[in-house]
Amino acid sequence: MESKRSKYVLIALSVFCVLLIGLTSIRDEWLTPLRTGVGYFLIPVQSGVNAVGSSIYDQIVDYTKLRDALDENKEMKELITQLTEQNTRLQADEFELKRLRQLYSLDQEYGQYEKVGARVIANDSSNWFQVFRIDKGSRDGIAVDMNVTAGGGLVGIVTDVGANYATVRSIIDDSSRVSGMAMQSGDSCIVAGDLTLFKEGRLRITNVLKESDLKDGDKIVTSNISSVFLPGILIGYAADVTNDTNNVTKSGYLIPAAEFDSLQEVLVITELKADMMKEEESSGSTEEEAPSEEESPSQ
Repeated sequence: MESKRSKYVLIALSVFCVLLIGLTSIRDEWLTPLRTGVGYFLIPVQSGVNAVGSSIYDQIVDYTKLRDALDENKEMKELITQLTEQNTRLQADEFELKRLRQLYSLDQEYGQYEKVGARVIANDSSNWFQVFRIDKGSRDGIAVDMNVTAGGGLVGIVTDVGANYATVRSIIDDSSRVSGMAMQSGDSCIVAGDLTLFKEGRLRITNVLKESDLKDGDKIVTSNISSVFLPGILIGYAADVTNDTNNVTKSGYLIPAAEFDSLQEVLVITELKADMMKEEESSGSTEEEAPSEEESPSQ
């Protein structure tokens, strides 16, 4: 409302000034005193109108510049947002590529086993992946007791399977027990989960004979005697191995090969230890029943 009123006042003053200018342009002598008087009145008015006009023009210019600056600022903010999102996506892609390369390396390391890649879609309420769920299930060939690997080593075992999901219990769970052995010496041991101990990044190694050659830094892999875990899968590295008070066994700690605080992708080995054992038993029986080449009748 105030701007409209100022606009009307300015228009009226402009019209008045035009009329006065017209009167001063008439050259009749009797109008000389009038032109002189009008001149005294018109000059200050013209100066005022010019000042107002200049002020309004400057305000319009400033407003235009401000609007352009605001538009440019908005465009810059949008560009920064786009670049930030793009940078975040690139970082996420880089991390994912690194993880996938690790999985590929793991796949090559255990090339004797068939595997299926899966993503972790849920875990329990703790910060550690004690029990978690993956996005592959029975439709993808996943079954209970299949071994799960990631990050260079054993992660856990499948305990429950749906059509399009599976539940995995990791080796850090308190109820987990894995039959292991030292790769260097072949000495057997038990790798036991312990969530309170895992906060220090460790698991327990128990049931090691005192006479064994197990020592710090040895690679611990799954043993042949395990009923559910396939042999030769890296579990981790022995640490702080000492004699027990009973003077019969040793015990120590294990630094796991896999990282259980940031699991995102895993490899599920689709071969079961039970099936492997059956095949070995069947193969052994066939070899025992088959006659030797010397005993076979000639044709």
